[in-house]
Amino acid sequence: MALAPQASNSSESNPAEADGNHIDAPELRLFVMALFFIFGGITSLNDVIIPKLKELFTLNYTQAMLVQFCFFTAYLVIGIPGAALVKRIGYMRGAVAGLLTMMAGCLLFIPASQTATYGVFLFALFVLASGVVIVQVVSNPLISLLGKAETAHSRLTFAQAFNSLGTTVFPFFGAILILGSLASISADQLSGAELDAYRTAETQAIVNGYLGLAVALAIVAAVVWMFRNKLQGEKHEPSSLLGGFSLLKRPRFGYGALCIFLYVGAEVAIGSLIVNYLMQAHVMGLQEQAAGKLIGLYWGGAMIGRFIGSAILRMVSPGMVLAFVSAGAISLILISTNTSGTVSGYALLAIGLMNSIMFPTIFTLACEKLGSRAADGSGIINVAIFGGAVIPLLTGVVADATGSLAAALILPAICYAIIAGFGIFARRPA
Repeated sequence: MALAPQASNSSESNPAEADGNHIDAPELRLFVMALFFIFGGITSLNDVIIPKLKELFTLNYTQAMLVQFCFFTAYLVIGIPGAALVKRIGYMRGAVAGLLTMMAGCLLFIPASQTATYGVFLFALFVLASGVVIVQVVSNPLISLLGKAETAHSRLTFAQAFNSLGTTVFPFFGAILILGSLASISADQLSGAELDAYRTAETQAIVNGYLGLAVALAIVAAVVWMFRNKLQGEKHEPSSLLGGFSLLKRPRFGYGALCIFLYVGAEVAIGSLIVNYLMQAHVMGLQEQAAGKLIGLYWGGAMIGRFIGSAILRMVSPGMVLAFVSAGAISLILISTNTSGTVSGYALLAIGLMNSIMFPTIFTLACEKLGSRAADGSGIINVAIFGGAVIPLLTGVVADATGSLAAALILPAICYAIIAGFGIFARRPA
């Protein structure tokens, strides 16, 4: 199951000509950049609603991390079926399907708020994430195909910068809209009908934000549908639904898929804890909204790093760059956990800069020479993003068991160490 360029004999009959190993359709690159922006921004909003729901439903860290668990479990459940859907209906129609599913997830926040039930919020996030998965299955291999193979690392890194632009912008405004409404009273002071009413009222800010997103997604889906026949030259290699798992037998791809699991887990775990970490008295002692706004620095660092990295990766071995930034992330965790005040806080936020090139570099290193099985690889990679469910949950367990967010950060550090090893392993072309 894959999507690959198809040779064309006539530029008139096939405006998006395939040139050996890529599709010549440069006008679609902006479309793909927009998709990266959208699903990146929506994913980062989890970091904002976690402290909100933690307070409203009086959750411990393990329970609060169920937000990420349910969101990223969609990658495990939908990754392979999503790739099969894209194979069947094509990239553009697949993007529409993903956008509409995301819209449905946003609308589910209405009954979640009205019932004041944590479980319904989690279900809404799962549906929303299912749409994100489908859109991501489309985006990653498509941006790789829309250009020459030798510049795929750079091109995907540049596209990921737009993903980071979304993760920078969305949390800032989300913090103002969602965290800014926290009432002076605490949920643990209420019970019964009063508690339900408080939760309904306070979650309305979440509903309003996601309703706005639903409208925007509907508009984008309509625009994409208008251009559904724009991309030509797609070729689908037949395979079974689970056929892509055979790629895990390839050491380079298997190791790379593991590193995607660990990277996403580490990145999400740190992002999920930032607000509560910065609120600690010995770190920066910030209020919820102020801490929430600083999430943008974490994701903004990733954005800046990806723009810079897209140039560096044209000149330096991607594997060695990956090993270097992984070591940098470990160093920043050690600095943050062994200092206090602004040094501790900004060291943690600076990890975003180290994260910048990790996903696109791991993805392209793992998927080198997959050829017509590119979407197979993308489907498995999307399953591996399930690490965003597992690692944050385990990090929450450690935080609750030790009573220390600093101690919990050892798990992301271990993840980065393994990723550094993959960079060294894959430093040479496949």
